[in-house]
Amino acid sequence: MQINWTPRDLQVFLVLAETGSFRQTAARVHLSQSAVSGVIVRLEAMLGVRLFDRTTRSVHLTPAGETFRDQARLMGEQTQEALRLVRNVVNLQSGSVRMAALPSLAATLLPEVMARFAAQYPGVQLELHDTLSGPAFDLVAAGKVDFAITAANPAYADLDYSELASDGFVLLLPEAHPSARSRQPIAWADTFDMDHISMPLPASVRQYADAAFMHHRRGFRPRYAVEHIATIHAMVRAGLGVAALPELAAAFVRQDGVVSRRLARPDIRRPLGLVMRRNRSLSPAAAEMVRMLRSGFGRWTV
Repeated sequence: MQINWTPRDLQVFLVLAETGSFRQTAARVHLSQSAVSGVIVRLEAMLGVRLFDRTTRSVHLTPAGETFRDQARLMGEQTQEALRLVRNVVNLQSGSVRMAALPSLAATLLPEVMARFAAQYPGVQLELHDTLSGPAFDLVAAGKVDFAITAANPAYADLDYSELASDGFVLLLPEAHPSARSRQPIAWADTFDMDHISMPLPASVRQYADAAFMHHRRGFRPRYAVEHIATIHAMVRAGLGVAALPELAAAFVRQDGVVSRRLARPDIRRPLGLVMRRNRSLSPAAAEMVRMLRSGFGRWTV
């Protein structure tokens, strides 16, 4: 049995089942009587059974027609429910947005944007994973998040990456450090003999510091490697060393007793951008969140 009826066919059938009249049915569905008859003949041919007993004066459902009427009503309700649910998604009345972001972004820019989004679209569920760059790319590749806002990573060339902004690097120093007295930028080369506190590989922060040192043909060997920026701040404040961080990450945790100075020569900048799966469309809700994030990055300058 090949089924290719349309919601319109089912509507015509249900009206005829209700009215018992080809003439009344034709008037209600805005078709000719012959067109209504053609719909019924087509349905009966597809089902291989008579749906109506016809006389010159009346039209009545057969037992098979009564069964089909009940199912046609159910299919009509399901079709309307499907349309309602799709409209809710399109109109951002329901749905979800799953995001991944660097901890520094998740604690600075994203909450403000998420709050605006939640106020405007309360029916959409928001999910945020704050994680490092590598795991963020992995979440996108696995389809566990719709997109990620993170630093660039050439190792994931099969994913789409579009830059939104970039931030420069600063050096965090204890307030009493001799280099903290001047507000002038500090050259990377002038930090070679300092005790550095950084993050372990493969964190993007560590990779950029490695690149800056390699620019001077020096290896970057931090004395301490810890995973959390708050810990880095606390260690700098305690006088255990200095820390080269992207400006946004440095601003993530502000503590008394710690100062920051811009790093220069080379002028290393960390690109921050949007990561998505290639050739995959975002849901309307995710697309709207991306639009709001782009606007937020447009107002944010570092």
